[in-house]
Amino acid sequence: MKIKKIYLPVIITTALAVGVLIGGYLNFSAPTANFSSNASKNKLNKLLDFINNEYVDEVNTDSIVDLTVNGILEKLDPHSVYIAKNEFESVAQSMKGDFVGIGVNFYTYKDSVAVIKPIAGGPSERAGIRAGDRILFAGNTKLFGKKISNDTLFSKLKGERGSKVELTIFRKTENKKFKVNVTRDLVPIKSVDVALMLNDKIGYIKINRFAETTFKEFHQGLSKLKAAGVQELIVDVRNNGGGYMERAVEIADEFLKDKEQIVKIKNRKGVEDISNATSKGSFENGKLYILIDENSASASEILAGAIQDNDRGLIVGRRSFGKGLVQREMPLGDGSAVRLTVARYYTPSGRSIQKPYNKGLEAYYGDFEKRFENGELYAFDSIKVADSLKFKTKKGKTVYGGGGIIPDIFVPMEGKHGDEALNMIMQSGIVSYFVFEELDHERSQFQKLTIPQVESKVKNTDFYYDGFRKHLSKSGLIFNLDKNKDKVKQYLAAEFVRQLFDEQHYYQLVLKEDPMIKAVFEAAKK
Repeated sequence: MKIKKIYLPVIITTALAVGVLIGGYLNFSAPTANFSSNASKNKLNKLLDFINNEYVDEVNTDSIVDLTVNGILEKLDPHSVYIAKNEFESVAQSMKGDFVGIGVNFYTYKDSVAVIKPIAGGPSERAGIRAGDRILFAGNTKLFGKKISNDTLFSKLKGERGSKVELTIFRKTENKKFKVNVTRDLVPIKSVDVALMLNDKIGYIKINRFAETTFKEFHQGLSKLKAAGVQELIVDVRNNGGGYMERAVEIADEFLKDKEQIVKIKNRKGVEDISNATSKGSFENGKLYILIDENSASASEILAGAIQDNDRGLIVGRRSFGKGLVQREMPLGDGSAVRLTVARYYTPSGRSIQKPYNKGLEAYYGDFEKRFENGELYAFDSIKVADSLKFKTKKGKTVYGGGGIIPDIFVPMEGKHGDEALNMIMQSGIVSYFVFEELDHERSQFQKLTIPQVESKVKNTDFYYDGFRKHLSKSGLIFNLDKNKDKVKQYLAAEFVRQLFDEQHYYQLVLKEDPMIKAVFEAAKK
């Protein structure tokens, strides 16, 4: 699904490491479908054949079919979607959890392919490629000095597992050009960004989507935290648009006791499928906090709903998206597919958290903007709930259906009303782009510094802050950053640390000033 956002003119292409999650606000399961012939189907086939054979001009009937399918699905619900064959590979790849490639994050910087960072332990890092390197040639194919599409780049850098590609590299820090052979291999696409201890007893796990490998990644992270002595756990599903429902169920099972309900699914025939927890949970007793926001949807809401309705933990943040429909994927035989809504899901208390969609797509997606306008993102009292949709948790606490999960602890959006765009920008690719440019000028000096020294270098001067402000201006984005100066510096310092060191240290910095983390720490004292 799509949510209206502010799109920035400069976006990092984090290719060959992070997949593109198209239509991400989905719960879906294995593809199956049955069909029977009918008059309407024959009518469509006859029309297409007539156009194909008799129309006065040449027509691409594939494009007509795409329009027809999209038109049909738009009449159903916002989450029944068509995936064109040119999009299907990237969608499937992002949910698979890995792919075969050379293992670098890169984007096209000026006239060349610049390596932001090789994937740790991946083929490029093993071959000696470093952050800041330019990839000039892949074999005999020139990759600089002209506009090359991402599809072309991917086709040259991806390939069969075990196959080799000779890359010509320019290393700016040493002013030298050299060739290196990289053996393509499996490269993970992480769905769990990080698992770390925030202090001696509170752990933190960030899940960005629910893909095939999410439970495995989550379990590994939780095991690491348990070995470190975790007593209380924060699971962060902010900006997580969902994915495989089964992965959310598996993760919920880690926290709930035997036979506690996780989710119930009901199809049009009234057939129910109930998922209950087993006795295998590995964190059934420690304090638990789930972080959500307005972009937490579907599988994220299944997890949050299961924890809230069983009174297992506290939901912290802002009202979630409100997506309570389940899709099934059906391949169409030509490389494209349809994800069709086939059921609704209900949380353990019996509530559907699907927000209404009977007024059309514009009104459905406009609900997101209304949350800004009515002040809901800044004041708990502005959340509109229907008394007719009251439900009770296991211990008798009142919860509501009909439009997302309402948190137990409300945390307003950072800044003041009107700062929403800045919040998006500070977590966007434009920050990464700016930091890469700065590192490109003085990478050798930065590489000599420790993490505290990098943080101090960025935060204790206005040099990088002023540079970022100019960078935004050049990109056509005019903001008064001064009232959020400390916040901007914090994000800039964290991004320098991420590109120089790793994701874990990035999160350690940004979470220091995170309002939801602060809210959890306050709740933990009680």
